[in-house]
Amino acid sequence: MAGKKGKNYLDFTPVYNPQNEWEQDEQGIVTIHMVHRGFYAAIAQKFFHTPRVSHIQLDEYGSFLWKKIDGTRTVGQLAQAMKEQFGDGAEPLYDRLVHYMQILRNNRFILFQGKDRVKP
Repeated sequence: MAGKKGKNYLDFTPVYNPQNEWEQDEQGIVTIHMVHRGFYAAIAQKFFHTPRVSHIQLDEYGSFLWKKIDGTRTVGQLAQAMKEQFGDGAEPLYDRLVHYMQILRNNRFILFQGKDRVKP
């Protein structure tokens, strides 16, 4: 899972993006509340009546993983937790997990310590 410049993606440490809030329901399913910010979001909200906040509900796997992110566990440690919790149901574990983490990062739900900067 080596990425650019030989860095291992499994060694990255994800943290929540503090710009988003989240909650979990009685079944433990996580919903992330993403506020749309910026110039283009404001235009879309005003003229096209798009919502200011999107509510993204994660599935069972995503919710489990989300609740394990604590700013100290690496992607590799999160993979091990997934394997312990879901066994063969999580396979192909590493490919799926890395892809999922990339999606979370691309949507700015998570950041990687030492790699991303947070806008106030």
